[in-house]
Amino acid sequence: MSDKKIAIITGASGGIGAGLVAGFLKAGYNVVAASRNDNQALTASAGLILVDGDIGKQETAAKIVEAAMEHFGTIDVLVNNAGIYRTKPFIDFTTDDFNALFSTNLLGFLYITQLTMKQMLKQKSGNVVTITAALADQPVAGINASVSMITKGGLNTATRSLAIEYAKEGIRFNAVAPGEVDTPLHKDAPKQSFTTRQPMTTITEVKDIVDAVLYLASAGQVTGEVLHVDGGAHAG
Repeated sequence: MSDKKIAIITGASGGIGAGLVAGFLKAGYNVVAASRNDNQALTASAGLILVDGDIGKQETAAKIVEAAMEHFGTIDVLVNNAGIYRTKPFIDFTTDDFNALFSTNLLGFLYITQLTMKQMLKQKSGNVVTITAALADQPVAGINASVSMITKGGLNTATRSLAIEYAKEGIRFNAVAPGEVDTPLHKDAPKQSFTTRQPMTTITEVKDIVDAVLYLASAGQVTGEVLHVDGGAHAG
């Protein structure tokens, strides 16, 4: 077994997820990278294990945790990055939208976090960082994401609750709440749309999110924190 720390990263196939995988590898971690689609952008190696599957299914979570334990024998960090995002007027959200959002964003969080924590409780150490959204705290006129934000706001609340519930067990829970990030998801959006929605009028890059997650992964005295990385948009 390696003496390197071990991180599980979900939603690892592109955008923020691929950036997280690269960032954790560069920081000296071994990584288990999970995604719904085939990880074509990633190449498996001794320090990088790839797992495919729908994060909203319990068997995918089991497969991910089994891979981590089989290859590395421990889990130090879980990054809950997998998530989907839908925007439309509130009255147009359907049951299918609701179920898709809740399956990926909430059941996906529940299953993998529960299984990972069982190992962390044995270790009496570990930490969980969840990617949420600045929109959950500060809605923006014209971005109609109400039902999506039920899930992201719920994750912020769960993060704070779990931080208190497991503080004495040595397990930390934090969240990173990005604003709009310059990823392939927004490749067709004009650059001006990123800058006009935040007070600093700058563009949030994937690296900014990765830096925040890596900070929380190593910040031994920080738990229950929702760290906004959004150029100040959440402040008003």
